[in-house]
Amino acid sequence: MFASRAWDGGRAGFSSVDASLLDRSVSRFAPAAPLYAQIAESLLEQIESGELPPGARLPSEREWSEALGVNRMTLRRALRLLGAQGLLVRRRGDGTYVAKPKIERQAAHLVPFTKGMERRGYLPGARVITLEKRPAETAVAHELRIPVSAPVFFVRRLRLINREPVMLERFTAPAHRFPGLERHDLSNRSLYDVMEKEYGVIVVRARQSLEPVAAAEYEAEVLEVEPGVPLMLERRLGFDQDDEPVEYGEDLYRGDRFRFVTENALLES
Repeated sequence: MFASRAWDGGRAGFSSVDASLLDRSVSRFAPAAPLYAQIAESLLEQIESGELPPGARLPSEREWSEALGVNRMTLRRALRLLGAQGLLVRRRGDGTYVAKPKIERQAAHLVPFTKGMERRGYLPGARVITLEKRPAETAVAHELRIPVSAPVFFVRRLRLINREPVMLERFTAPAHRFPGLERHDLSNRSLYDVMEKEYGVIVVRARQSLEPVAAAEYEAEVLEVEPGVPLMLERRLGFDQDDEPVEYGEDLYRGDRFRFVTENALLES
């Protein structure tokens, strides 16, 4: 028998978590169910019930495969299945952990990142990676209703929660609407706050879309995740009080840290 270890606040300190359910879980499923699916389902139930709490470190593949009596390939398929759902996080050179509880983002409401995180009791932050003026490419120019090659500001920021990187933000704004944007401190101020207070531009609505994507090498590096892990891509076109487009954004959220929710109206007849 073996035990997994749950993180208790320091790298040197782990507390034992009873893993006895892991090595008997496969017997209660129908024989037709693939073995890796049985293992994944058992893990899912334990995560949802709290038996495996957020931050729990799973046993090594060798320990676990021996205890379950399965080969490592089967075990890895189960881990990949839950990893693709953002429920497990693999840290380079450190093992696999149960992901932290996901933060809910309202997909149907336009809530600035900073304000939304503060309301939930988190400490939001940002680090500006790129802030430059460049010619607008065709697709962006079309969205912002400006001529191709017209000057725009392109900004790439890494958004943080309690100093942990959770979202890579990229947005483009027409330079003629926001002259001197580069002079403002976008590491400590919300873009929408700068737009409103410095330029009198209020973003009142946005057209947004969501789609799952896999982290490329660069995105994985800055977000401190493994390449290929699930991310949620949010494309956003923001409109001002005169219904003119003033910001086009493409934000990448870590799939293990966010869940997008919406409230539906009555079913259409």
